[in-house]
Amino acid sequence: MRVLLVEDDPGLGQQLKHDLARAGFAVDLIDNGVDAEFMGEEEDYDLVVLDLGLQQRSGLEVLRNWRGRGNKVPVVILTARDAWHEKVDGFKAGADDYLAKPFHVEELLARMQAVVRRHNAQTGGDELQVAQLKLDEGRQTVTTAAGEVFELTGTEFRLLRYFMLHPGRVLSKSVLTEHVYDYDSDKDSNVIEVYVNRLRQKLGKELIQTKRGQGYVFGAGKA
Repeated sequence: MRVLLVEDDPGLGQQLKHDLARAGFAVDLIDNGVDAEFMGEEEDYDLVVLDLGLQQRSGLEVLRNWRGRGNKVPVVILTARDAWHEKVDGFKAGADDYLAKPFHVEELLARMQAVVRRHNAQTGGDELQVAQLKLDEGRQTVTTAAGEVFELTGTEFRLLRYFMLHPGRVLSKSVLTEHVYDYDSDKDSNVIEVYVNRLRQKLGKELIQTKRGQGYVFGAGKA
């Protein structure tokens, strides 16, 4: 999944970007409200982690502007402000969750995963379960119906997680590329085919179907 991280503290921002990348997210880091609002409109993110106390434009204003334009990207507010009325303001502006500093990154990850699952009508828990597969997001492993456990590379994990969050949908190579890689990566959509084939080798060819001229469909017809 691709995440927009908006944090104006340079040290915290870089540390969070590192932690989120290790957890299997493709992360774009922005340190001010103006650029954050622009990126949130121009790029297709799966989630935004948004600080409120930003330079140039507050996080609350950024969020209100997104929602005013119909941008429904899931947003977790991350801020040093912990007054109850500020939480209310955040939720009224359209936030999906709220986490006050200081915090443990494990809690942030859990909240992010919960928000994304709700947004994609998935159930909670530590695992994604689709098409008889169980994806452990903490260990970045996948378990088949036969009980085989496969370790996944970072790209394999991000790709399979996106497939499992959108079962039965036709996903083009360009869409998959946008959600598997961050802004600074070399986005070669042809590489997606390589990783799809790697997943097929591990999980079976029938699990990811090719729609010629359109893209791929994950788990079509699977329980």
